[in-house]
Amino acid sequence: MIDFVYNTDFQIENHRVFSRWLVEVAAAENCLIHDLVFLFVSDQELLTMNKKYLKHNYFTDVITFGELEDDKISGNIAISVDRVLDNSKRYGVRFDEELKRVMVHGLLHIIGYNDKTNKEKLTMSQKEADALKMFHVKQV
Repeated sequence: MIDFVYNTDFQIENHRVFSRWLVEVAAAENCLIHDLVFLFVSDQELLTMNKKYLKHNYFTDVITFGELEDDKISGNIAISVDRVLDNSKRYGVRFDEELKRVMVHGLLHIIGYNDKTNKEKLTMSQKEADALKMFHVKQV
């Protein structure tokens, strides 16, 4: 089950399409989504979480809290809508593309991918690109 929670004015228009896509991304990694919540917040709210839970004093686009147990994904992925908008402008991509990238980035962290080293960043970027291509396959 995937839930979408909003602490901002922003809302995803078609939850079913996003949910189906995320389930397919997980399945491509031989995982099942058991219980996953996407929380959409402001920059300030995500900064507060970043300080409280991770002891980081900087803005970020996504924070992931989750676990993979017996190939079942459970967790919470908090996303700053403000940061996604800023990133989309900075990198010259559409907001919805950057949003999907950040959403799948959080999911990939739960699955076990990291982005600390250059090699890990390259792998993460490739996995994100592959997942974005999956979204563009016609959703039935």
